[in-house]
Amino acid sequence: VQLQAFGGGLVQARASLRLSCAASGRTFRSDARGWFRQAPGKEREFVAAVIWSSDTTFYSNSVKGRFTISRDNTKNTMYLQMKSLKPEDTAVYYCAAKLEGGSYDYAGDYEYWGQGTLVTVSS
Repeated sequence: VQLQAFGGGLVQARASLRLSCAASGRTFRSDARGWFRQAPGKEREFVAAVIWSSDTTFYSNSVKGRFTISRDNTKNTMYLQMKSLKPEDTAVYYCAAKLEGGSYDYAGDYEYWGQGTLVTVSS
């Protein structure tokens, strides 16, 4: 199973950006998929997650109302639409997939990870 994240780039504050995460390889049934981010010198933090079967979504307080996570089952792809970006959103964004069990907002419970895509927001 491979996850590939792409769509990052350099944008100005208040701009929008959409990240994509495509899954490939053997068919697997993920309980949830999520986005995490890691800024320089900081720990990886939860951003958003979606329960694959129900489309239930979760967000960190720092992005709630600005970011939207979505999925396309036909393409086995997850998206993160980011609006009103702020300089503090600058980070490497990782997508991940979790099998059964664990917590949707805990990175350690995710078994599969993409390579990360850099988002830089200038002020």
